[in-house]
Amino acid sequence: MTSTAAELLEVLWGRASTAPASASQLRVLLILEHHDGINLRTLADSLASTPPSTSRLCDRLQAAGFVERVASPADRRELRLHLSGRGRAFLADLRARREEELQAVLALMPAAKRTALLEGLEAFCDAAALRIHDTGAPESGSRTA
Repeated sequence: MTSTAAELLEVLWGRASTAPASASQLRVLLILEHHDGINLRTLADSLASTPPSTSRLCDRLQAAGFVERVASPADRRELRLHLSGRGRAFLADLRARREEELQAVLALMPAAKRTALLEGLEAFCDAAALRIHDTGAPESGSRTA
């Protein structure tokens, strides 16, 4: 059931295209949204990637106007990464389009089933948060995502 649900979400969210950002770039944007001002090495660690690969991802996001690089006040050689206003607007728009797709599906469900789903999702989010915090991985999403 979990794989079916995941595949259905992918299809629904595919209707709310992430263009012009790739899946990897979207992941960077979500991490920056929750860890504003992190440096490239920390971002690379969060992605389980190398700094050069992560830097190229950020180059493309900066060129698209989604990310800003700012010199650290403590060390001018270190760059801090921030979502730009355009990056924040992109994520807000993406979430709105995804929510619209989900709302259309939820509207087709009986009220009692929607309530049961909500209770299950709340328990899932709580369990996932525990798992994320237990493994020390940075959060890349939230309940409102």
